[in-house]
Amino acid sequence: MIQRPSYQRILEEYRDTEQVKVLQGVRRCGKSTLLEMFRDSLVEDGVNPGNVFYKRLDALGEPLDYSAQALLDDMVAALQASDRNQRFYAFVDEIQDVEGWERVIRRFHTERGVDVYLTGSNAHMLSSDLATHLSGRTTRIDVFPLSFGEYLEFVKASDGKSPDPDAAFPEYLSHGGMPSIFSFKERKRELVQRELSSITDTVLFNDVAMRVGLRDAALLDKLVTYLFSTSGNLFSARKVTGALRSAGRKASVETIENYIAAIEQAYILYACPQTGIMGKEVLSPLRKFYPVDTGLRNLAIGFAQRDIGAQLENVVFVELLRRGHVSEVGASPTSEVDFVARRYDEKQYIQVCASLLEEGVFQRELAPLRKIADGFPKIVLTLDRSRTGITEDGIRIVSLVDWLLAD
Repeated sequence: MIQRPSYQRILEEYRDTEQVKVLQGVRRCGKSTLLEMFRDSLVEDGVNPGNVFYKRLDALGEPLDYSAQALLDDMVAALQASDRNQRFYAFVDEIQDVEGWERVIRRFHTERGVDVYLTGSNAHMLSSDLATHLSGRTTRIDVFPLSFGEYLEFVKASDGKSPDPDAAFPEYLSHGGMPSIFSFKERKRELVQRELSSITDTVLFNDVAMRVGLRDAALLDKLVTYLFSTSGNLFSARKVTGALRSAGRKASVETIENYIAAIEQAYILYACPQTGIMGKEVLSPLRKFYPVDTGLRNLAIGFAQRDIGAQLENVVFVELLRRGHVSEVGASPTSEVDFVARRYDEKQYIQVCASLLEEGVFQRELAPLRKIADGFPKIVLTLDRSRTGITEDGIRIVSLVDWLLAD
């Protein structure tokens, strides 16, 4: 198993605190592996193996009808058999697969000297149930597919040599960073496509259709394909319903919005709403949507070499999420900024562009930033390095690859 130090540091920081630690994110992004590695690190650190309970609820050997009572019985038995003079660690993977799990964790959490770690793949279930039974007693850790830096480490472990970042980036952009694509000896397109198709099907069936009770599988599939293939474009539910009606499918705006909410709750898709810049509000704000991984996005378009700008935006948006930023589309009557990224009291304006070699493109990308009068940082991220540096009016032009690898 390949280390992911940023997450392991977070888990170590929260070790032995009162809160229940919840690792949340799309299926197959590496939550289970992180949990296993942290469990193993505890034993290596001297924790008695008998004081560690680990249950992976989606494992092949687990009963399909595993109940909350069975989970409670197993956890209590392990606790009673442990050394009560030491702290007891409980790890439960894919907790949402057990109906009524939240009552089990609430009871177990009240025990002295117990440290609980969970993973989950459905935001609605985790947020609603945790809020009801464990309000104020949880720490949520968002887990994403591999960052570009992590991807390079996985390539190094897989290929036996350190890759050149600029040479490796096109594959990362195309295939994305789901860790399971490294389970193959060679990352061939057809194998990667098969794995990403399996991930998409699993998420849509287990964490969208079944969890929320969506019955129109064909509509769900068409909507996901549309959202993924048009990511980076402003979205209007009314236009989508109109297009569906033209194609002979009836669906209301409310239905489309409900489906989108369910897809977002599976952590496979994120919304980026419009916000006003230069002090002006957006009267009728729209949204852009970005999949959690560009490989999943590109699967929807058959890995066609198009919309490179939208793919780059997708990578930047998810990286901003990974770094703890809340991002919006900056809108004004005459221009748009790709991302207005906020974190605590910080704010930065970001434009994303494949190349700034052409003078017209250079001026066009910088124009919206030049209209903003405040003093927050303004950045253009680009694949070419021809114009990197700082302009006379203080706009930073940065290599996208370098930005992704920065701390």
